[in-house]
Amino acid sequence: MAKSIIVIALTAALTGCVTPPQQLYDWGNYQPNLWSHFKGESPEKQILALEQQIEKARGAGTALPPGFHAHLGLLYSKTGNTEKMLQHFQSEQAAFPESRAFFEQLTKRSQDRK
Repeated sequence: MAKSIIVIALTAALTGCVTPPQQLYDWGNYQPNLWSHFKGESPEKQILALEQQIEKARGAGTALPPGFHAHLGLLYSKTGNTEKMLQHFQSEQAAFPESRAFFEQLTKRSQDRK
């Protein structure tokens, strides 16, 4: 009986010390912002929200999710800011090298249109 109580107490104590696992990416408001894009909201408003999330993630030392910089680049392209678009496409490639071929094609098409 005493051993059972000790085991239960130790189990409860150890379980209480467990911290939840850290998320791999800082999603912040990215998903609601992406939804805003599909609802047709202003690209400028979305850009501002995503730029704020970048600063927050930098301050916290967390990584941004896949597609974050790609989406931000797309928003910048809608406002005509090709330089910022290319910067964010390059950031996406740096963070996720497997996307390199795709973004090289987008960059090439963008430069061909000029």
